Amino acid sequence: MHESGCVPALIFSDLFRRCIANNMAADLLMNEEIRDREVRLIDQNGEQLGVLPIRRALELAEEAGLDLVKIAATAKPPVCKLMDYDKYRYEQSKKEREIRKNQKVVSIKEVQLSATIEENDILTKAKAAMKFLKNGDKVKVSIRFRGRQITHQEIGLAVMQNFAERVKDCASVERKPLVEGRHMIMILAPRDLSKETKAGKNPEKEAAKAAPAE
Repeated sequence: MHESGCVPALIFSDLFRRCIANNMAADLLMNEEIRDREVRLIDQNGEQLGVLPIRRALELAEEAGLDLVKIAATAKPPVCKLMDYDKYRYEQSKKEREIRKNQKVVSIKEVQLSATIEENDILTKAKAAMKFLKNGDKVKVSIRFRGRQITHQEIGLAVMQNFAERVKDCASVERKPLVEGRHMIMILAPRDLSKETKAGKNPEKEAAKAAPAE
């Protein structure tokens, strides 16, 4: 803090942004709800008006047709800002909706195979998996071993590798085939072609990596 008692504008600007961000989910105290005797005031343009009695701060808010909003309750004295609070809340709500709208929710779809699956069936399952992957979803591929099939896990592994090869154009193996109880499970994720190109990966070799973990 400077000798004059004023806080540098850059510090106040950063303080304001952090305080508003921390209070986005909570209602801020405003106008007559503020019970402090004096506050450090920032006007609607971000200019510091210094430490003022609460009554004078409320008068300035009324004269400007704005709200007096406490943005830093723990500061000594508390920091308040003149703003149109309803407009601020509306703009924040709009920004949050835009963020949620642009967020891609990744879900996990499941495709069930069998150790004795026939060609037509695995082709149909592969098409379904590719549709999920192109929509940005991950795919859980599972095989349930029945009876003595559990003693021939290499058959299930061969089916998994065959399946991974069929969908390699739009999938990468996120989790190699693992046996859990009587199930073998593999997780496929949508391929990010731009990242693979930058990393210099060879897409043709990705499916071949689907080998059981030790």
